[in-house]
Amino acid sequence: MGKTLPKLKQHPIQQGFTWITDPIKFMDTAAKEYPDLFLANGVGEGGPIVFVHNPEGVKQILTGNSYVATGKAHILRPILGDNSILGIEGKKHKDRRKLYLPLFHGERMKAYTQLICDLTREVFDKFTPGQTFSGRVACTDISMQVILEAIYGLDNRSKKLRNLVAEIVGIFDYPLNVAILLIDWLQQDLGPWSPWGRFLRLREVVDQAIYQEIDERKANPDVSSRKDILSLLICSKDEEGNSLTLPELRDEMMGLTIGGHESTAISLTWAFYWIHYLPEVKRKLLEELAPLGESPDPEEIIKLPYLSAVVKESLRIYPVGMLTLPRVAQEKTEVLGYDIEPGQIVAASIYLTHQREDVYPDAKKFRPERFLEREFSPHEFITFGGGQRACIGQAMAQFEMKLAIATMLINYELELADKRPESPQRRGARLAPSRAVEMVFKGKRKS
Repeated sequence: MGKTLPKLKQHPIQQGFTWITDPIKFMDTAAKEYPDLFLANGVGEGGPIVFVHNPEGVKQILTGNSYVATGKAHILRPILGDNSILGIEGKKHKDRRKLYLPLFHGERMKAYTQLICDLTREVFDKFTPGQTFSGRVACTDISMQVILEAIYGLDNRSKKLRNLVAEIVGIFDYPLNVAILLIDWLQQDLGPWSPWGRFLRLREVVDQAIYQEIDERKANPDVSSRKDILSLLICSKDEEGNSLTLPELRDEMMGLTIGGHESTAISLTWAFYWIHYLPEVKRKLLEELAPLGESPDPEEIIKLPYLSAVVKESLRIYPVGMLTLPRVAQEKTEVLGYDIEPGQIVAASIYLTHQREDVYPDAKKFRPERFLEREFSPHEFITFGGGQRACIGQAMAQFEMKLAIATMLINYELELADKRPESPQRRGARLAPSRAVEMVFKGKRKS
């Protein structure tokens, strides 16, 4: 018989309100009283959730056979649907993951190197000296174009889809709007001006744009020769010879479009912020890049140790995803000696694990050197989740961040428009800089 799970003392309504409006305060306050794990009653529609942030406990839930990941408790379920790789389970998930992995690794990623560098230059070349711009918007432009090219291979139609996706994600920029994703009874269509009504109408428009792409690919006789992800998925078959259904294709496209650009865009925005907020970090990066010349080989860029450390530290200090995909206990078991009953939802708190002083001394301080001094286990650095549900795009995301950062530093001079420290704020299911990192374009860097 194990110990009883420690429960947060606040009323569930208060828990839910704080979790929605200020998740950092919610987690930091809870962790002070419960240094390893705690049960929260008001943070999800699926029921009470156990937040685990001790690395040993994280290991138990991410790799143990007693827990099955579920997309049914995922905050983005109304947007992504039930048929994406995030929502499916068991053998179906395993087969879908096997299908995806080659698309985000090795030679496939090399095909995007020039695209990433070119798109980064395209975004910054449109600015004039002295112009103020949003770092988050610039990073979103880069990341969105990369993922649209990878998924659809789109040309002139990409702008319409890009704007539609940005608009549907933007609904949840406001923390209180996030409540409609978490609370069933708030999901009421009160017309196009209500948050849920606006969301439903936008989702329908986005769906139609995706269905149009699918229909055109299926009608195109040379679809099998295309290398974009949508065409490859249309032509794929499972072990029984079945193709993906239309709802499955739709949900996968939505999941890849939103998941594949938003997390990377916000992470890149954080990196731009830290590089320009801490002059020493920028200086070290420029020194590391200098020997590579004005037109460095992308393969050499991604190997740079300090650049890699800056990317990892940006992903650590304020991770874009606050929790791993929830798991459901399939049997009575224990985590760190505490009883977990069948059906209990558990999740690793990425943010709290990354803020542990026993793992990351001076955890609130941005210090890339920590990743040069030691290697962290997969249960200490969990930005991309872990186990069989680790993010399939993690290599691609870091690859994109390194190339965009290097291209920016080599070619342009930027500075922060607002020197005050940025703080994390909920943006949908993500943690993003509260002021979107306003920057000033100083001009092209002189060689």
